[in-house]
Amino acid sequence: MNKEIEQLSKIIENSSNIVFFGGAGVSTESNIPDFRSESGLYSAVHKYGQSPETMLSHSFFNNHLETFYDYYKNNLIYTEAKPNKAHLALAKLEAEGKLKAVVTQNIDGLHQLAGSKTVFELHGSVLRNNCMRCGEFYDLDYIMNPVNCKDKEGLKTLIPVCTKCGGTVKPDVVLYEECLNDDVIQGAVDAISQADTLIVGGTSLVVYPAAGLINYFHGKNLVLINKTQTQYDHKANLVIYDAIGKVLGEVCGI
Repeated sequence: MNKEIEQLSKIIENSSNIVFFGGAGVSTESNIPDFRSESGLYSAVHKYGQSPETMLSHSFFNNHLETFYDYYKNNLIYTEAKPNKAHLALAKLEAEGKLKAVVTQNIDGLHQLAGSKTVFELHGSVLRNNCMRCGEFYDLDYIMNPVNCKDKEGLKTLIPVCTKCGGTVKPDVVLYEECLNDDVIQGAVDAISQADTLIVGGTSLVVYPAAGLINYFHGKNLVLINKTQTQYDHKANLVIYDAIGKVLGEVCGI
């Protein structure tokens, strides 16, 4: 056990209210590409001629539904992804009563699949989908394989349509130009502000308003685990430049 892992182990051992705040780096070890990686969302720009920020915007969703869903299904959904050591370690810490909440920027639902119960999903989840007209719930399988969906001309379409009222089904994912959910933000703020230890992992802390949540932490230990430097490194009690799954897996014996 190296010095940094030993130090993190002691911090966790002496903490009773830990909150974890994670970004895309938590899921890359489950083979879900980071947003700006070569294999991530930007890799598809040449096919569509638009930036991911444009194609994943509220305006684009409203005006180009079929293209939106073509891009969304092929670039944001990874049905084969499984929880990695980071997800499993956090679920274990929660089960032991150490970890009180996970705050995540990811939309893949892997924290819950690993067993975490208290998860604040800042950007929503691909696993939840609702009719924009009547509110009917649909799971991810329906989005990926919509039943008998047809457009106004009666032709089959990629757009998932509500089987009850015919309305468009929209993923519970925060698009560009949309606001974050107030209740989720408040829950995250409350959890972070009450924590004695905040572990931040797999995020460069440059995406706002999510990154600003770290400013609500006034506890004893701020731990940053990331492969590269962040603007908050100088404020941390411990900084580890490594993969989040590798670090937490070793600390938790997974």
